[in-house]
Amino acid sequence: MKPTRVTVSALRAMKQRGEKIAMLTAYDATFARLLDAAGADVLLVGDSLGMVVQGHDSTLPVTLEQMIYHCAMVARGASRAQVVGDMPFMTYQASIEQAMTSAGRLIKEGNCHAVKLEGGAQHAELVRRLTGAGILVMGHIGPRRRACTRWAASRSRAATPVAASASSRMPARSSRPARTRSCSRASPPRSPTT
Repeated sequence: MKPTRVTVSALRAMKQRGEKIAMLTAYDATFARLLDAAGADVLLVGDSLGMVVQGHDSTLPVTLEQMIYHCAMVARGASRAQVVGDMPFMTYQASIEQAMTSAGRLIKEGNCHAVKLEGGAQHAELVRRLTGAGILVMGHIGPRRRACTRWAASRSRAATPVAASASSRMPARSSRPARTRSCSRASPPRSPTT
């Protein structure tokens, strides 16, 4: 007998009851099958595959086509867990129309049940439009790797040792130190003067 698919309603009920929700990352059918059988409620196909699978230093090179490919594999391997596809960088930031097309492709071609995007209030209209079209959206809370990568990269552009020293002392936007630690791969080396 085929297991019942985890739905948004089921996740909401779990949250209201105070139950833990197991959300894990998968990039292919084999791991999706294993994690699904272990009881994962949600499988995220993250653009982190750029670093984990492809060997890049960040998630920025990951394309929508690559995400569709990996989402489709995970969807074939998962029979119970909800599959969420990450919207890669610059597949939804240019316009709502671009975002609608990108999300639609992840759902239709990648067989995802929902899409995930980074951002905040600036994407409220996009989320309204996506959900109005029947596309489930999962927001990302916590440190945002792409924003963090861009912030760290901007720090590395100092032209002189003095400028590098000054930029390395700039506070993170968040008071939580975990945010800057999550950028450690993209952070520039410290200047010898600091």
